[in-house]
Amino acid sequence: MKFVAITACPTGIAHTYMAAESLEQTAKANGDTIVVETQGSAGSEPLSTEDIASADAVIFAADLAVQGRERFAGKPIVEAPVKAAINDAAGLLERAKAAAREPAAAAPAAPELTSKVGANDKAGTKVRQWLMTGVSYLIPFVAAGGLLIALSFALGGYQIVDAPKVTEHFDAGSVAGWAALMFQIGSAAFDFLVPVLAGFIAFAMADRPAIAPGFVGGAIAVTVGAGFLGGLVAGLLAGGVVLALKKIRVPKPVRGIMPVVVYPLLGSIVVGVLMYVVVGKPMAAATSGLTNWLNSLSGASALLLGALLGLMMAFDMGGPVNKAAYAFAVGGLTTGATASLQIMAAVMAAGMVPPLALALASTVRKKLFTEAERENGRAAWLLGASFITEGAIPFAAADPFRVIPSIMLGSAVTGALSMAFGATLRAPHGGIFVLPLIGSPLLYLVALAVGTAVAAGAVILLKQVRFRAAERTATVSGQPVNA
Repeated sequence: MKFVAITACPTGIAHTYMAAESLEQTAKANGDTIVVETQGSAGSEPLSTEDIASADAVIFAADLAVQGRERFAGKPIVEAPVKAAINDAAGLLERAKAAAREPAAAAPAAPELTSKVGANDKAGTKVRQWLMTGVSYLIPFVAAGGLLIALSFALGGYQIVDAPKVTEHFDAGSVAGWAALMFQIGSAAFDFLVPVLAGFIAFAMADRPAIAPGFVGGAIAVTVGAGFLGGLVAGLLAGGVVLALKKIRVPKPVRGIMPVVVYPLLGSIVVGVLMYVVVGKPMAAATSGLTNWLNSLSGASALLLGALLGLMMAFDMGGPVNKAAYAFAVGGLTTGATASLQIMAAVMAAGMVPPLALALASTVRKKLFTEAERENGRAAWLLGASFITEGAIPFAAADPFRVIPSIMLGSAVTGALSMAFGATLRAPHGGIFVLPLIGSPLLYLVALAVGTAVAAGAVILLKQVRFRAAERTATVSGQPVNA
C-alpha cells in the first residue's frame, strides 16, 4: 500500500524527524511506500497533491495541530501521538492499512485545530498540552537570545553587561563593540521570553483571539517582577478569559468583529487588571522567594536538586517532564544569579548523558545491541554532544525497563556532580560546543564523563543479565542465542 504521513512534536526538533524515519524504515521493510511531511522547527516541504491523491491512507503522528489538514478531506486518517510512530511504527501502519480497507468508515478531515487537546481529555492532559505549546514557541527565543548572550560574554567578558547602549555608542572596529551589540540583541530576544510563553499558552487554549491578552499579561508579569511563574499564570488567565467570552451569545451581525476586536480588547483589559492588581504581587513574591532559595542552596541541598533535575531530564528524554526541568533552568537565566547558572549547567549536562551513555554502551558491548541499535548509537554520539536528549529514544523504546532506569541514574549522578563542582552556564543550549562559555569546564567534563560511564555501565550490566539468561536457555534447548 501507499501512505502519506505528517509528523510533528511540540518542540519540532528531534521527535518529529525520528518519527518520520521510523515510519519510512518500517514501511520499506514491509514492502509499502510512505511519503512523510515533517512539520518541524526547520519548516517542511508539503506533500504533493499527487502523493496525497494516490495514498491509500493518511497517518498523523503529531502532538500539535496538523497544518493544512483540509488537504486530506475524504481520505482514511489514522491519528496517534508522535511517540507512537517512534515506538510502534509497525502497529501504526497496520492501523492505517485497516482504515484503508474500510474507507467508508473513515471520518472526514476535521477543521484545523490549535492543539491536540480533545474535548474529552482529562484536565491534566489539557493543561500539560497548553504549557507544552507555550514552551515550544519559547525555545527559538531561548536558543537565539541565550547563545547571543553567551557569545557576547566569550568576546567581551561578563563586564559587557555594563557597556553603553549601541544606539549611543558603537565601535565597529573593536571586539568589545561587537560583544556589546551581541549582548544587547540577545537581551532583546530574552525580553520576549515571558510574553511569548504566556501568549502561546493562551493561543493553545483559545486560538488566535487569546494571543494579544496573553502577550499583554506576560509583559505585565515582567513589569511587576513575576517572571516565568507570572507568565504561566498570565497565559492560563488569558486563555480562560477568552474561552469564557466566546461562550457569550452575541447578535449575528457583530460576530465577525468579535475575534478581531472584542475578544482581544476585553481579554487584555481583564487580564491586565488581574495581573496588575490581584495576581502580579503574589507571583512576584513567589518568584523572589524562589530566587532567594536558589541562591541559598549549598551542600547537600544543591546536590539533591541537581540529582532531581537529572532524573527529570532523563525520564522521558524530551517529553513534558524533561521540558519542565529545562524551562525551570531557562527561567533562572533571566535572574543572573550564580545558583541559576549552576542549575542551567546541571540540566544541560544531565540532558547530554542518555544519548552519550547509550552510544558508549553500544560501542563497547556490541553483541548486546541489535544492528539497528548500533547504527543509532553511532548517531547518538553527535546528538548527545549537541544536547539532544531524544537521541536515546530508540534504545528506550526497544528496552525501556533496562534503559530508562540506567540513564536516569547516570543523569542524576551528572546533575549532582555538576552542582557540587559549581559549574556555571549562561547559554541555554549548545552542548559540548559551548564549552568555552562554561564555568569550571574541566570539572564539568568530569561530571559528564562520570554520569555517562555510570549509565553505560548500568545498561550493560542489566542487558548482560538478560543475555546470559538467554544463553542458558539456548544451551538447554540447543537453539542459537539472538543478542
